[in-house]
Amino acid sequence: MRIAIVVGNPKPRSRTLAVAEAVAGVLPGDVVETIDLADHAERLFTWGDPVLDELTAKVAACDLLVVASPTYKATYTGMLKAFLDRYPSNGLAGVVAVPVMTGGAPDHALAVEAYLRPLLVELGASVPTRGLYLVMSRMAELTEITAAWAAENTAALNV
Repeated sequence: MRIAIVVGNPKPRSRTLAVAEAVAGVLPGDVVETIDLADHAERLFTWGDPVLDELTAKVAACDLLVVASPTYKATYTGMLKAFLDRYPSNGLAGVVAVPVMTGGAPDHALAVEAYLRPLLVELGASVPTRGLYLVMSRMAELTEITAAWAAENTAALNV
């Protein structure tokens, strides 16, 4: 299985990226592409940008996709939305997606299900598992949390 990671944190090499990589690490397959959108911020609104066109094609061609964002204003970042807006309707058809969000408090734990999941489904991705929401104060428990998530959800991925 080919796994791609897309992280919409405006801060480069963020803890959200570390969480997404940890989730990908418990999935069956190999990571073939990691996209830290902070590295491409200046390109996000340039339509026809060859670098972003190539990245969106790579993501659409993967089997599994980990999509991660910190929680900003109770939802995902505009940076992530700008990247995902590059896809047409059903542009992620055939891709199994795992939504991941991080946040400072458990108050917004449902944002991963209420906002990020529907966006991925709208783009045609299959989202057969619960997303993962990690409160950043639990970062030291990342290995245990992702292992527990994988134990509960990996079988449903059907990949």
